[in-house]
Amino acid sequence: MKALVADDDEGMRLLVEAVLREAGHEVVTASDGAEAWTRFEQDPVPLVVLDWQMPGLSGIEVCERVRGGPAARDTFVLIITARGASADLLRVLDAGADDYLSKPLSPEALKARIIIAERRLTADRARRDAEEALARAQWLAGIGETALALQHEINNPLTALLGNAALITGGLAAPDETDALIRVIAEQATRIAAVVKRLGALREPRSVRYVGASRMLDLSGEGDKDHH
Repeated sequence: MKALVADDDEGMRLLVEAVLREAGHEVVTASDGAEAWTRFEQDPVPLVVLDWQMPGLSGIEVCERVRGGPAARDTFVLIITARGASADLLRVLDAGADDYLSKPLSPEALKARIIIAERRLTADRARRDAEEALARAQWLAGIGETALALQHEINNPLTALLGNAALITGGLAAPDETDALIRVIAEQATRIAAVVKRLGALREPRSVRYVGASRMLDLSGEGDKDHH
């Protein structure tokens, strides 16, 4: 995993970098808040470790910018602070930080926080993958239900329309039957148009049982008690 470490104290920056590299992470460093934000904009990494008090931009300000950007939900932000008052720690969390670590900093405490960050990021990725898979499954199911509904609602009038049109164009209809056949064609075309109109006017789509366990989109305009 790639991490960004920002601290204007070189000794602290090197300590955090060493712990992260020992944990197997690729590390990019910045010596102040402005540089940290520039680096993050260029390459939004999943783990960001920020000192609170830095020149240019504070760690809090960088955190707020991260949370306001497109990579917000993909980034774990850990803020390191020398402040220990409850109000200060609330300020850290209000800025959108996922965790904080108080100075003086020990390698063991930092390692523990990095493990927390790794597990959180892994769990978040798994949850998002599951949500995307579910959304795709629902989308595909919706396509299937719509196709069944259109087949159910349009198949019969379309068959009648095409059949009557074939009789006329093929010269198989008697002269005195032509007007009646044209009326049937117009009626069936109107039925199909009404189905399309109902489809376009759906505001709360729901499905009904079709055959067996299959379901179809309800285009009746009424629905039934067996819907979801």
